[in-house]
Amino acid sequence: TMTRYLDESDIMMVEEGFTTRDLLENLLLEVSQGSQEAFFVADLEDVVKKHLHLLKALPRIKPFYALKCNRSKGVVQMLAGLGAGFGCASKAEMALVKSIGVPPDRIICTSPCKQISLIRYAASQGVQLMTFDNEVELSKVARSHPSARMILCLATDDSRSSTCMSMKYGATLKVCRHLLETAKEMNVEVVGISFHIGSSCADPQLFTQSIADARLVFEMGAELGYKMHLLDIGGGFPGAEESRGRFEETAAVVSSALDLYFPEGCGVEVIAELGRYYVDSAFTLVVNIVAKKEVPLDQPGSDDEDPGGKKSFVYHLNDGVYGSFSSVIFNNVCPIPILHKKPSPDLPLHSSSFWGPTGDGLDCIADGMELPELHPGDWLIFENMGAHTMPAPSALCGAQQAQIYYTMSRMAWEAVQLLQGKLLHPEEEDRESTCTPLSCGWEITDTLCVAPVFTPASIM
Repeated sequence: TMTRYLDESDIMMVEEGFTTRDLLENLLLEVSQGSQEAFFVADLEDVVKKHLHLLKALPRIKPFYALKCNRSKGVVQMLAGLGAGFGCASKAEMALVKSIGVPPDRIICTSPCKQISLIRYAASQGVQLMTFDNEVELSKVARSHPSARMILCLATDDSRSSTCMSMKYGATLKVCRHLLETAKEMNVEVVGISFHIGSSCADPQLFTQSIADARLVFEMGAELGYKMHLLDIGGGFPGAEESRGRFEETAAVVSSALDLYFPEGCGVEVIAELGRYYVDSAFTLVVNIVAKKEVPLDQPGSDDEDPGGKKSFVYHLNDGVYGSFSSVIFNNVCPIPILHKKPSPDLPLHSSSFWGPTGDGLDCIADGMELPELHPGDWLIFENMGAHTMPAPSALCGAQQAQIYYTMSRMAWEAVQLLQGKLLHPEEEDRESTCTPLSCGWEITDTLCVAPVFTPASIM
């Protein structure tokens, strides 16, 4: 299948001198005259920078993108064109990746509890790599996809991560030998080990412990006659721009742990499954206030004659936790709005809470914020909104997926075309020159700005 890369017409091409915020001004002029629906601006240049930064910091690691984090088609097409693999946890995710033309050897079926229909679909599509951490999964795969190549998922200490999964997923070292023996009896091939220390891990040393544990399981496998050759170190790399220092620290820890336990030339291929790292800072969400209500202050002794003029307001937005704010539930985050209209600094601040459009008691986006008085029709901007903000369209209140406007600078686009050409024709270049765009400067420069040379109306 021909890989269906992003087309130039799908992207708002911008030049140096403009920021995402400037781009928003142009879009808001357009949108304000129309429906005032919520929308995203996705800076694909940020995604490309993250990809190249990872390749430079950890050259031994082959990146796989975890679709469950954000399955927007532009991101998937861009990463497919840059040679990334994909971790798919559902039939829909696998179908999307296949429709773009990604070959099956660059797809891993990562769901920890796979339906039989998913296993059979993977088999029909030639996807062989699958993860497992218990006997039930092993026997399902043995029956429905006997030629699968299994990756045993290790439990980790993820107590320092924002999303902890070890209570549900991963086998302990004690259980691993039993599972490897069971796989042998079922005649299922086990080709590697994976672990995932959870989202945005605050302690990079946990990678060292997990990589050391993986080495032990590789040795258990060798004793049983397995020739395992794949190590999947999962995710946990920070995604927001302010975490840049923590990324460097994590990369250094991972690098030295790999040198110690899986040195270069040991015959083990190392991959990582990254979600938040790629998309968190690339996406900005813009929403509109659709309703407003003043409510009594909950402070003891408060009355309408409050000398500070302090009030309490409830605002309803045109998107909520069942839509683009699903990260509030998934990651327990409290998104902080940026006001599009800059308020006068001497305006009094009021207790403010933001709710989605459903009227549901759980549809609370943020509570207890101190903000000047806002009004229906005002726009709010939320940054770092790329992770777990793209749920399937919800039936609640007819919610639809917010539209995404993709943007990228002309210089970055040309560098991507150059890199894709070299990935498609590696025989024409040696290893050094495949990475040529790394030396051109644009993807390493954190302060690079973007500016429009487009007419939004022609794309909207």
